[in-house]
Amino acid sequence: MQTKGGSVVNTRYMDTPVGAMLLCAEEGSLVRAEFVEAKGENVQGDDPVLLEAQRQLEEYFAGGRRMFSLPVTLSGTPFQMRVWEEMSKIPYGQTASYGQIAERIGKIGAARAVGMACNKNPLCILYPCHRVVGAKGQLVGYASGVDRKEFLLELEQKTV
Repeated sequence: MQTKGGSVVNTRYMDTPVGAMLLCAEEGSLVRAEFVEAKGENVQGDDPVLLEAQRQLEEYFAGGRRMFSLPVTLSGTPFQMRVWEEMSKIPYGQTASYGQIAERIGKIGAARAVGMACNKNPLCILYPCHRVVGAKGQLVGYASGVDRKEFLLELEQKTV
């Protein structure tokens, strides 16, 4: 698949304990990792970045990986980028509220905006939006479904 700029986006689908994931790489960098409802066709699915991303995600789901070491390219608004960067600082097995993330980036009262930024996160798990919870710790607002969020948090809490 080619982007508007002409670069090729390679895709790879992988199975996880909570459904299929789509991985996309462009110009040697992972640009998307998201849950999908159905697997499609791999396009240059043997791309080294995609193979390494799949390997590291499989280790994560097996409880053996807590951090990722992959070349990534994020694309979003300046606000989204700040939120995603702050999310990446939440330790494995722990959570932070939308309001706490808003405070940490200097946007007190912007919990809903943080939630919207989490919803647009193109690299789930790597930028752990599943670790962002409601003000009282409730599991709310996960683009891939609250059931997946619950699974990911339980996985991490079991292996801490």
